[in-house]
Amino acid sequence: MIVVANRILVAPGYEEAFEERFRRRAGLVDASPGFLRNLVLRPVPGGHSKAECYSVLTFWEDFASFEAWTQSDAFRQAHADRPPREMFSGPSTLEIHEVVSDSAAR
Repeated sequence: MIVVANRILVAPGYEEAFEERFRRRAGLVDASPGFLRNLVLRPVPGGHSKAECYSVLTFWEDFASFEAWTQSDAFRQAHADRPPREMFSGPSTLEIHEVVSDSAAR
């Protein structure tokens, strides 16, 4: 299993608008072969992450499935409605990890 983490720096005052974009997303990735799950994580005040750094996690059966999604027409459609630049306080960071241990799978 592959987990893709997109760390997104959301500018102060844009948190609700950012979250709303995910609540009303088209859901095109959901039908993508190999797609398992999507989580949008809000930073907790006083936590150990940057206050404005959201994490968007997608779970995939394998890297090939994720890669196929990024090259699909559905991916282009899902990312066509770009948010305003001022919604972000810095560049996002994409991380791709292979799951080596998962206690939920026991």
